[in-house]
Amino acid sequence: MPVVTTTAAPALLAESDWRGRAAAHDARVRAWTDAHQARASRGEKHPVYDFLFSYYAFRPAWLRRWHPGPDVALAGEGAREFLRWSEYRELPSGSPGALAVALGPLPPERRQFVTWLRDLLHATQSRPAFFGCHGLHEWAMVYRQTADEVRHNALPLRYAPDELARIVEALPVTCTHFDAFRFFTAPARPLNRLAPTRETVPQLEQRGCLHANMDLYKWSFKLAPFSPSELIADCFALARDIREVDMRASPYDLHALGFAPIAIETPAGRADYEARQRAFTARAEPLRARLAALCARLLA
Repeated sequence: MPVVTTTAAPALLAESDWRGRAAAHDARVRAWTDAHQARASRGEKHPVYDFLFSYYAFRPAWLRRWHPGPDVALAGEGAREFLRWSEYRELPSGSPGALAVALGPLPPERRQFVTWLRDLLHATQSRPAFFGCHGLHEWAMVYRQTADEVRHNALPLRYAPDELARIVEALPVTCTHFDAFRFFTAPARPLNRLAPTRETVPQLEQRGCLHANMDLYKWSFKLAPFSPSELIADCFALARDIREVDMRASPYDLHALGFAPIAIETPAGRADYEARQRAFTARAEPLRARLAALCARLLA
């Protein structure tokens, strides 16, 4: 899929304008980060939402931090605070005092990563979406588990172990995502039609996968500070919504947290899951395209 890049000079924002954008971003993400930090201060954990901060390891303070991206230059004395990041430069004379993120040559290791990510995003976007997994990855993570493999020991399961195993064995397990497959229990791995590895991610990743679409959040913050923070927030919002569905379709009983199950063990539940999967895929496509375009600009 070809990506068109632009070389136009960044738009110059007055300090009042870019501070307004930064404040709007902060207000948006604090609806997510404040609740997480309040729970942490009380020593509480939320098995659905805390995943977005523990697994992805992007701190709430970093999510709140605003960066304009490569299309915007910042005017005003306050813009000098951005010079703490080595990627920012003062613009040439003609825009005295203005700063922008510099799209100069990347260090070799970062260039290698951005090249890999660009190719992954293109491959994922061009591959047909698959909607037949029905969220069984979470079930495979507890299939015939041993006592030392329990993942969420504070959450009850909706089925006894033998019945849960019967459900998994009666349905096709077709996970394409390595970072889900690697958490399968040992007895569950041979049930999967594929054996994803870290090396085969570019060959197997596909846009119907909930986790592949959640990972757009990871790729967006790994491109910071080149990523516009609004793009990072858009990816986080998608990942948060996907996480809810991912856990509702799991074998865990989340009624105490206010989540009704998506019963993928039934035909109606599988149809419900697939409809949500298709909607998430549609939401993810423009985000993936924006990230691919950003990669192309960084490499150009």
